[in-house]
Amino acid sequence: MRLPPHPPIRQRPSSANSSKSDVARPLSRGRMRILVVDDDAVFRQELGDLLEADGHEVAIAPSVAKALEELETQDVDVVFTDLKMPRHSGLELLQEVRSRWPQTLVVVITGFATVDTAVEAMKAGAFDYVRKPFKIEQVHKVLEVAHGALEFRAPSGRRGDLDRLLREWEARTDLSVLVLSPRAPKAHPRLTHVVPDYENPSEIARAIREFAQAHSNAAVMVEEADRCFAHHRRTDILPILEAMVEAMSGHGPLVVSFDPSRLSAGDIRALTATVTSSETRETLETIANPLRRAILERAVQGPISFSEAMRAAGLDDSPKLAFHLRRLVDGGLLTHENEEYRVTARGREAVRAVFDMDASLPTRSGANAVLPVAGSG
Repeated sequence: MRLPPHPPIRQRPSSANSSKSDVARPLSRGRMRILVVDDDAVFRQELGDLLEADGHEVAIAPSVAKALEELETQDVDVVFTDLKMPRHSGLELLQEVRSRWPQTLVVVITGFATVDTAVEAMKAGAFDYVRKPFKIEQVHKVLEVAHGALEFRAPSGRRGDLDRLLREWEARTDLSVLVLSPRAPKAHPRLTHVVPDYENPSEIARAIREFAQAHSNAAVMVEEADRCFAHHRRTDILPILEAMVEAMSGHGPLVVSFDPSRLSAGDIRALTATVTSSETRETLETIANPLRRAILERAVQGPISFSEAMRAAGLDDSPKLAFHLRRLVDGGLLTHENEEYRVTARGREAVRAVFDMDASLPTRSGANAVLPVAGSG
């Protein structure tokens, strides 16, 4: 989509003074960076004021062109966009965001007569929708769910979990293990330890590549990867992570740990998406939405009906629930037969992965993982 150049829009005044350097730091719990895009100045102002009153950092844009300029200058957690606008539509903005900023959630704004269009937008990648005229409770619910999705990640572990994984790897006589960590693990005949240079992450990738070339079956653990982000921009780190994954292709697993308190939500999502396999990413994306997790957790207890799923998700919107159920079915986490939804083996595994660290510790080839480890530094 080619758009004419415009001067950048200005940040809405906020009681919390922020600077460009704040972009890399996570916001306080529940607080998000939100962009409101609507050609209706009254609605735009009203929604922006409501979001600011809730403590969020808010910017507003009257068009898709100016929205893109805002997205290019700072990280945004959630975009609220009207579907119908002059020149370029909210769907065009959705496509751009999904392509260029996949970590950003898009909530479309629609009228009561165009709910079908909003559902189609969700199928195209929108996170959720709100209806005009909106109710405050509706916006709060959407933001609550969005925050749950932004904060979603594998259960926070401990250093002991990494040590346990190393013992599992060491027990395999066919596996050679490389550990890149500032701490020295207990010596083992098949374990190689390297102290990583976080200021030069390309050297970390080189060490992995050389180790994989020298060992036909290798497993690699990179600890405290968040330190790389402290020295480099995300856009510089991700290609290096991709090189690590490529070097391990056809070998054993690659595990990357980080301290979640040191990374923004966008950094965490980008790190996870880069390192994990496509199947794992698909499952993580499916269960990242708290509504779908609630449905899945209820289905683990036994078969559920549409109305039971609606109660589990806390929804009163049938089209929206139908969309989420379809995502769970298409993702292989639920089956639908005889008006009932049943959890699959993959669905049970996904639920276990949310609450049980054991379910997310990889031991086989290609089962790469990103593990948040509290206090890793």
